[in-house]
Amino acid sequence: MKKKAVILVNLGTPETATPSAVADFLKSFLSDSRVVEAPRILWWLLLRLVIIPLRAKKVAHSYREIWWDEGSPLRVITNRQVADLQSYLLGEYGSNAPVVTQAMTYGKPSLAETVLNLQAQDVEQFLVLPMYPQYSGSTTGAIYDQLADMVKSARNVPDITVLKSFHDDEGYIRCLAESIRASWQQHGRHEKLLMSFHGIPQEYVDKGDPYYQHCLETATSVARELGLSADDWVICFQSRFGPKQWLQPYTDKQLASWAAAGVKSVDIISPAFTVDCLETLEELNLSYRQLFIDQGGTDYQYIPCLNNSPAFIKTLSRMIAEKFPL
Repeated sequence: MKKKAVILVNLGTPETATPSAVADFLKSFLSDSRVVEAPRILWWLLLRLVIIPLRAKKVAHSYREIWWDEGSPLRVITNRQVADLQSYLLGEYGSNAPVVTQAMTYGKPSLAETVLNLQAQDVEQFLVLPMYPQYSGSTTGAIYDQLADMVKSARNVPDITVLKSFHDDEGYIRCLAESIRASWQQHGRHEKLLMSFHGIPQEYVDKGDPYYQHCLETATSVARELGLSADDWVICFQSRFGPKQWLQPYTDKQLASWAAAGVKSVDIISPAFTVDCLETLEELNLSYRQLFIDQGGTDYQYIPCLNNSPAFIKTLSRMIAEKFPL
């Protein structure tokens, strides 16, 4: 039997919460034309001469607010996912279980480096699992680009399968619904549920990116699973960057609007992320919490990502087995 491997791929993280490390990460991330569609020379100058010098120190401060003793939360939790998924697969499939590891689209370990290391261990078949439930060209599309570059340069093309998206997977939807129910049981159910997804420029969707539709399908499926009415919840988009119009409604604007209308308590979750990171731990849990309180809200409950919860690990294992027979 051919030796197999599963690679969990996340966006990436700076190596340390310092301006220099953040600058290196932003340079790699924001230089990708999948992420920012702009004339290359103009964007190259703007990025290096204006954006990175202005943003590196501020973003590093945000990272320091959420940095753990073990390192970047995204990396620490991804390591836990890898370990727990490997353990679960070994328990299910024994010696037939694939090797489980991780890679980052930007930063270390790179996807190409990870595949080469696995090939050196005689792995012949790969399942690449982007940890973005909803497909976007700016995230999963960038992973396909890197794989295409590998294929173009390989004498012996690796046997690689990609799980393109799982935004409507029933197990994933149930995991999200159960995490919300668990929060309600522990902290009480609040007046509104806000499902916040990472935004992308509206023009990307206008050009054919299915991300908005995937987000809408995820959110409506979770609301249906929870038995919510239309007045109980809303879908919003966070993390906009630059002057372009991004997907709306914007999360911060929605929170301010609710507070102005007299809503005192909200639950907030981000189904776009499977691992807690800067955009959830700092933006959603700290910055937007302060915004809601400052606008008159009194109770703001952030519901964590699925991370390495047993139910999500089991769901990943089932998706792997369906896509990549073991």
